[in-house]
Amino acid sequence: MSIPTYDNLLNPALQAFHNLGGSASIDELEEEVAKLLNLSDADLNELMKNQSRSRFNYRLAWARNYLKNYGLLENTARGIWALTQEGRETKQVDRLTVVQKVKEKFRIKEDFESNSEIDELEPEENISWQDELLNLLKQMKSDAFERLCQRILRESGFVNVEITGRSGDGGIDGRGVVRLGGLLSFHVYFQCKRYKDVVGPSVVRDFRGAMSGRADKGLIITTGRFTSEAKREALRDGAIPLDLIDGQELVTKLKELRLGVFVKERMVEDVVVEKDWFIGL
Repeated sequence: MSIPTYDNLLNPALQAFHNLGGSASIDELEEEVAKLLNLSDADLNELMKNQSRSRFNYRLAWARNYLKNYGLLENTARGIWALTQEGRETKQVDRLTVVQKVKEKFRIKEDFESNSEIDELEPEENISWQDELLNLLKQMKSDAFERLCQRILRESGFVNVEITGRSGDGGIDGRGVVRLGGLLSFHVYFQCKRYKDVVGPSVVRDFRGAMSGRADKGLIITTGRFTSEAKREALRDGAIPLDLIDGQELVTKLKELRLGVFVKERMVEDVVVEKDWFIGL
């Protein structure tokens, strides 16, 4: 089936949050909405025109922001979205009302009835920089991308991070150690690849096989996107657990760590006129 427009994703997104207990990461939300709508991997991997972002991810981001600016969702700096008190009490919304109210709030003039992609100012979530950065990452040389991943891991708390990639090593590009509270440590092998398309379960299985018996955990970092089967394979019972970082998570991490990304913060003022103050003069 074709991916629903953002306004037709409002209620599935709302239902997904209720199903997930009132809060979710973006990945958890996408997986639940895809399940509710019975979307196939082909549907989920359909790309936007001239962009590396999937149409589903893009439109669901808009749906989240409309629900947020309608007062039903809130989000944290860690990327967790949650229902507000009003959201917890709301099971379904009228999409016409939500779109109209939010557009009035942000003075968005685009007509939601049209099927054209939204290119107006995106409330609370700028998307253009992600695609610009992701395209830049895909054009990097392999060794430069490996050094970038090494830097990201170090900045994220890994120690003894080494690039070890060599032919015949089953896709292992490096290793490092994660220490928790100064008491526990885990040896992690990682793979960092500049995939332009989707990453399937075979990549996960091959990497796990290569690192079997050599590390406690595995990590795959890619500029591409993981299929649903790849995500399930990474968490398969009885196998070494693997963490997956796709292109969207990667650029978000670079922003968080301020690596190659300059964030210009702007102050926004809400001015409220106190009529009673003037009346009392």
